[in-house]
Amino acid sequence: MAIPLSNFLRSLFLVMGCLMVGTLVYTIYVDGFPFRRDLLTPWMIATVVDFYINVIAVAAWISYKESNFITATIWILLLICFGSITTCVYIFIQFLKLSPEESMQDPVYHVLLRHESKGVEQKMKRSAVMSARIAFGALGFLMLGTLIYTLLTDGSPFRKELLTPWMVATLIDFYINVVALSVWVSYKESSWISGFLWILLLICFGSITTCAYVVKQLARLTSQDPVYLILFNRGNRQLPELFVHGRAENRVRVYRFLLSVKILTPATVWRFTVMVVIDGYQNPRFFSLACPMCASPHVALLFTSVPGL
Repeated sequence: MAIPLSNFLRSLFLVMGCLMVGTLVYTIYVDGFPFRRDLLTPWMIATVVDFYINVIAVAAWISYKESNFITATIWILLLICFGSITTCVYIFIQFLKLSPEESMQDPVYHVLLRHESKGVEQKMKRSAVMSARIAFGALGFLMLGTLIYTLLTDGSPFRKELLTPWMVATLIDFYINVVALSVWVSYKESSWISGFLWILLLICFGSITTCAYVVKQLARLTSQDPVYLILFNRGNRQLPELFVHGRAENRVRVYRFLLSVKILTPATVWRFTVMVVIDGYQNPRFFSLACPMCASPHVALLFTSVPGL
């Protein structure tokens, strides 16, 4: 029997988190604390810069995911201090929060998606796409410049003397975050070939590839789109922006839908259909929306696109 994707990823991040904790404890035991000047070799500095640019990408997702500013700040501070340990713990917790239905139906999408606080409508911030492009473009060029400068001044990184205990620990920390980013890339890419190539580039060039990939995804958005849409693949991109607690977002196009309502009571079943107009559902598809206000009788809503109306 095949292992569900959600169970596999949850186990994967649990194992990687434990691996990094063990690596950290062992390295402190055999080589002391890392806050020493002798550790700051040119390639160690380049690796740390590479590491923290990837951390910025993960932190951007956490800041979107967490609806509470204080909670988001705490998680980001933990991410800065403990690196991939925090990444693994955070993702593991998100998988634990999934319902059985979400675990079976595209778990990566539901982990990426922001869940609003119950009863509190959160305003979707439409961050400037151009600003995000400039920021990640600048980070990519920063890492590229760091890489070229370190190669010119300190030579090749493939030397045995560079593999100090803390360099090895930093590389493990770095590549665990690369695994997390690779899961996102494989979810985003519809073709396994393009997904494989991007992951290979991510392994070889680290945060340079991260920044290039993010800028590429941002280039597909218009200036009016919210930046968080780059998290989702094309099939799921419209769903998180369509409803915020039942309220339609204002978009550009208008489509007509049939709204079928079925009211269930112990005695009878009532059905009726009305014509409704919803602004801006840019990729019509079948979907259902539970009514949060109704306990009994239960109301089920099904929107169906009507071509040519």
